[in-house]
Amino acid sequence: MTDVEPTSTRRPTTALYRTRITQLRRSPVRHHTERCSYSWYVDIDDLPRLPRWLQPFARFKAEDHFHGAPDDTLRQRVDAVLADHGVHLPGGRITALLVPRVLGRTCNPLSLFWCHDAAGVLRCVLAEMQHGGRRHAYLLPPGEYSTPFGGTAGQFVIRAPRPDDELDLRMSLVRDHETALVATVRGTRRPATAGQVLRLQVTAPLAPQMTALSMRVHEFVLRLRGVPPMPRPAELPERPPQTVAIRPGWSAQKCSWMPS
Repeated sequence: MTDVEPTSTRRPTTALYRTRITQLRRSPVRHHTERCSYSWYVDIDDLPRLPRWLQPFARFKAEDHFHGAPDDTLRQRVDAVLADHGVHLPGGRITALLVPRVLGRTCNPLSLFWCHDAAGVLRCVLAEMQHGGRRHAYLLPPGEYSTPFGGTAGQFVIRAPRPDDELDLRMSLVRDHETALVATVRGTRRPATAGQVLRLQVTAPLAPQMTALSMRVHEFVLRLRGVPPMPRPAELPERPPQTVAIRPGWSAQKCSWMPS
């Protein structure tokens, strides 16, 4: 069945998700971590405009995602990634799950962009992964289960249904036909009001900074236990166009969805 934007998205797109992030490593050692954070769900053509006094706690900057010219908008950067693989969505809506800058700092381990055509049909999902200053982008088919990349160390599988009242993301590392690692991001939709933004600065303060610290501590503990670093995809070139890995068996080459 075609995945069309549900009626519930007629309400304002911009929303907050108070999230609980878990990671369970099953091999070669068993290790579990859990932390709280939050993400914004936005329309990249209509990014939130907060009062000036609240802007230090949520700034959305295009330069925090993908590669491009300094004056590019986020939409231009996303369109460039899609166009590099023959995907054109004129008039299509793109919504995204992002962590904004807080007090000048940002940390976006995983950002997701749901790309629709002009009729509101979800055509693909763009996943951007950032680690150690490197950026990697993957174009995923619109189904909930997608395989962005793999290698000799295993295969990663992402489940990324479009957020609604609930957010439920899952990423797994499958190795030798067994799940070695499972990471989840779950949360409940909240209105993006000034009160909610302020409340989150108390319940989940300095979210980007705490995310970066948590990742460093987690990796340090695993190194002490003799676990090798997680496999990383090849580093992207330092210039556009963005390199995107396509799942084998699915191609977005030369696809253009125009209004009917």
